[in-house]
Amino acid sequence: MEDGRRAHTAILGWACTTLCLVSYAAAFSHGASLSACTDMMPRHLRVQLHSSNNNYITVHTNMSFYFPGDKVPVTVRSTRDYMGFMLQARKVSNNKIAGTFIFLPPGSKLLTCFEDGDTVTHSDKSLKRNLSFVWKAPDQPIGDIKFFISIVQSYFVYWAKIESAVVAQGGQN
Repeated sequence: MEDGRRAHTAILGWACTTLCLVSYAAAFSHGASLSACTDMMPRHLRVQLHSSNNNYITVHTNMSFYFPGDKVPVTVRSTRDYMGFMLQARKVSNNKIAGTFIFLPPGSKLLTCFEDGDTVTHSDKSLKRNLSFVWKAPDQPIGDIKFFISIVQSYFVYWAKIESAVVAQGGQN
């Protein structure tokens, strides 16, 4: 009788833990939270952040400079699958989010952190590997920019603020 009660208690404990983890994971399966806009950190359970220097993700653009209003292609390449992400362009001078994304791949959606379409996040938890975007620079000069991405490989494994090379604003004095 005592063994049956222990087994029942163990099964109930496992079921409760599983349901809690599933509900946490489901909360972010359709994109990053607005609370991540500033620091680009996932809002999952507290887990150890992996070093952005030791990752398998690269952020590329084929442009080393841009002019106000230009459209800049951005490619995120990975050697492993991941489920979630958040991508932003930020000014080098003050780390403020800048510009808007105008082309998104499937499994992605726009997020409004400070201005419409200034951030892209995942729209589902399908596995992703290589993604292409197009970012539109503001019509007014903003200076040099970098692209930053945070990647969630799984609920407990993520990298935050992996950065691209600087894309300089052309025509600056």
